[in-house]
Amino acid sequence: MQQIKGTNRKYFTNCKQWYHRKICGKPTVITYECCPGYEKLPGEKGCPAALPLVNIYSTLGAVGASTTQMYSDRARLREEVEGPGSFTFFAPSNEAWAALPAEILDALVSNVNIELLNALHYHMVNRRLTSEELKHGSSFPSMYQDSHVHIHHYSNGIVTVNCARLIKPDQHATNGIVHVIDRVITAVSSDMQSIVDVDDDLETLRAAFAAAGLSTLLESPGQYTVFAPTNDAFAKIPRETLNRILGDPVALKDLLNYHILKQLQCAESIVSGTSVETLQGAALEVGCDGDQMTLNGNAIVTKKDQLGTNGVIHYISQLLIPDSAKTLLELAEDSSVSTATRLFVDAGLSSHLTGSEALTMLAPLNDAFKGSMAMTPDLRALMKNHLLKQQLSSKALYHGQQLQTLGGLTLRVFVYRNNLCIENACIAAHDRTGRFATMFTLDKVLAPPTGTLMDVLKADERFSQLVGAIQTAGMTELLNQQGALTFFAPTDEAFRAQPPAELSRLLRNADQLAAVLRLHLGEGLLVSGGVSSHTRLAPLQGDKLELGVRNFTVYVNKVPVADGDLMATNGVVHAINAFIRPLAPKLDREQADGPAASTPVDSRRFRNDDLFERVLMSRSSRTMNRRQ
Repeated sequence: MQQIKGTNRKYFTNCKQWYHRKICGKPTVITYECCPGYEKLPGEKGCPAALPLVNIYSTLGAVGASTTQMYSDRARLREEVEGPGSFTFFAPSNEAWAALPAEILDALVSNVNIELLNALHYHMVNRRLTSEELKHGSSFPSMYQDSHVHIHHYSNGIVTVNCARLIKPDQHATNGIVHVIDRVITAVSSDMQSIVDVDDDLETLRAAFAAAGLSTLLESPGQYTVFAPTNDAFAKIPRETLNRILGDPVALKDLLNYHILKQLQCAESIVSGTSVETLQGAALEVGCDGDQMTLNGNAIVTKKDQLGTNGVIHYISQLLIPDSAKTLLELAEDSSVSTATRLFVDAGLSSHLTGSEALTMLAPLNDAFKGSMAMTPDLRALMKNHLLKQQLSSKALYHGQQLQTLGGLTLRVFVYRNNLCIENACIAAHDRTGRFATMFTLDKVLAPPTGTLMDVLKADERFSQLVGAIQTAGMTELLNQQGALTFFAPTDEAFRAQPPAELSRLLRNADQLAAVLRLHLGEGLLVSGGVSSHTRLAPLQGDKLELGVRNFTVYVNKVPVADGDLMATNGVVHAINAFIRPLAPKLDREQADGPAASTPVDSRRFRNDDLFERVLMSRSSRTMNRRQ
């Protein structure tokens, strides 16, 4: 048995469940008890001695149900459970009787010949039923007016009758079997709609079900679980939000269906957090913390196990609003993008976030924002370009797709093996789909392209020497034309790191300079989010570029990228502070994601490098073929 420390609560366990050593988040200790009908013998292992079977009445006293035995005496049931027959007795434990409210117990014992006898008969079935025969969802006529008792046998091994847990099952007797249960059960005669109808504390919920046309669901046959928000739970919601949902039939239906599970879940069946699908389609995590039932980790269940003929109701003190009933602003406020949310509002975009427009919000994570976030015209324009003109699903995005923003820009989609990116920013979490709009969480603030690769380089003073080298090599047109290139762009620091004589020699040889620069240009557009531990990119000249990531830094041929993802209309620029050289064959087989010592670019080394010679020969051959 697993026994919760500090309590008398025990659960039958097996070896597969031992490693948890927790029930409802509380530590347990493993104890051993004899199987029903057996006892220990001095000096013997286990419980080898089989006890003689006795009748149900005597069995009650031996299994911790002496109070049930006493009340059987007082209700004159003893003769029946001692006599011939084959019964199943769901016997409340002594603790179960002690927990019964005094007014209910008084009503029973004040009329033992009718009320108490009827109550005990409802705990009995006129046939022998072992726990193995108590199938999930089954019901059996009791010995009280054939009123049914309702059985649920869960996958974790827990068995309940009318949501009372069997704590000592299968106590065999000569005339039947006893299952000790943890509470006194009462007859179930009303469906869930009837329970809601008569409880004034569920008045708002009752009206909401009627408005959404779901009252018939609570009347229909089934095995549902309803988490019923009380009037106070509805009152906690801002009036504007509540009125919006109550006035929107689609949002209201989603809201209510989010409170209904497709299966009957008694509180006693839960020993740890479990994800359960709702009628709305999303999942709720139903769990427990000690003796409290939890939803999505919050102990908001105030009344448990109100059983109806077609399901069970648990009262909750907090309304659960699914994403599908929320506005964009509500989605953003309930996630890790609070900085972006504030900026959208400061930029005067609240009407888009709270209205019924079909939009997609591109919301960067909080740590994506650096420095001062004071609102300026440029920042306002940037935030507007984080709103797309249509509602999208990330699952429907494809490589090369173009997306239109409210700010009038066109953004590109890049699909990589390990990431899905929009311009320089990659999607960092699952979609949040609201009533009219969707939110994508991004790992970076968008940096939409402002010009061609050449324009990007000219606008950045770090590349002044590179711009001159490109012009010397006759590559200006290449970097201005349409296409998709990845440029690992050497900064002025990279040029300064070269010996003056060698650099001068390289800059005077246009063909050699072009060969060096073309090695820094990769075919295709690869943002840093698309780089994994072993990523290869074909350069315009040379064999290949080996890319990797270490400690959040991208390396290309062992040269670290100093500043990545400078977006252009025809590619992307990644700034590097050293020149790239072709990897030697041995290094080519190794992971190219570590730092390398700064090595000057020696034009003679490039010229004598066999790999580079092959590159030049290949280039000359292609030139001759074009001339022919």
